Amino acid sequence: MRNALARLFNHIWYGRSILGYLLLPLALIYQVITAIRQIAYQQGWLDIHFFDVPVIIVGNITVGGTGKTPLVIWLVEYLRSQGYKPGIIMRGYGGRDSRFVQQVRPDSDPETVGDEAIIHAYRCNCPVSVDRDRVQAARSLLEHTDCDIIISDDGLQHYALGRDIEIAVIDGVRRLGNKFYLPAGPLRESTARLQGVDFIVTHGVPDRGEYSMNLHGDMARNLYDEDMSRGLDYFSKKNVHAVSAIGNPQRFFTHLTKHGLDFTEHSYVDHYKFKERDLEFGEDVEILMTEKDAVKCRRFAKPNFWYIPVEARLNENFGPNLLQLIEKRLSDG
Repeated sequence: MRNALARLFNHIWYGRSILGYLLLPLALIYQVITAIRQIAYQQGWLDIHFFDVPVIIVGNITVGGTGKTPLVIWLVEYLRSQGYKPGIIMRGYGGRDSRFVQQVRPDSDPETVGDEAIIHAYRCNCPVSVDRDRVQAARSLLEHTDCDIIISDDGLQHYALGRDIEIAVIDGVRRLGNKFYLPAGPLRESTARLQGVDFIVTHGVPDRGEYSMNLHGDMARNLYDEDMSRGLDYFSKKNVHAVSAIGNPQRFFTHLTKHGLDFTEHSYVDHYKFKERDLEFGEDVEILMTEKDAVKCRRFAKPNFWYIPVEARLNENFGPNLLQLIEKRLSDG
């Protein structure tokens, strides 16, 4: 049922559907509530909490995957190479809401802290703090670690968290869809919101003033035996089933197609909690999945389970320009 609804809304938001117009009254209500909330923070009616270290928000103004997770990984690696000690905060989508801040390790339970948090802990080797209240997550991070810069994975609309730099991520193919507010379209905020962020990073071909980001991954790692890896060409003559439960599953399938693979698609809603029976496709089958999905399948992994780690490559000017802005904000106090 959830998969069918996800496909329906994807068609409404990114296709040509009259249903989007029929949902506009609900979108107007959402837009008004969003505007009132923004004004409440701007006027000081609701508190904004700032910290003694720089806070970088990586988010988007649309629902669904745009490539925030690989960008956050890139940021951690880049900032560490520049002498910073970064830490990550996030809500922990896909996990259980808790009354307490969760400090995430590579072996944490994804059903508790969320799938993306596990990826960050595994790939970044830096502190990761999860809480629905990102202010609490940031406080905990600073109390228990020596990080000197905080990266928030998502949270562009979490205005209680003071921020020094905002990075908005856009899907270069789907862009902003029909440009309607939820639920008629994918927008969480007005398109004018992009004019106020510091950087726009586009996963794909950028427009003027945007920085390009491309994801690269041509090796598959075996989920049952992490020491085993294969180039994607290994699967070119195999019976392959590809599963994807990310914000935009088609992006993963397109990646496989570009590498010349033929496969059977299986798409699920974002953060879908896989069960062993979901991946029973018969004998003599190789199963390819994203790293985000692999986190949730590790506990019942079999020798034919493979995942594809990706790395972000950004416009060469992005890193130096980001660093320059961080130093300016620090000097401005």
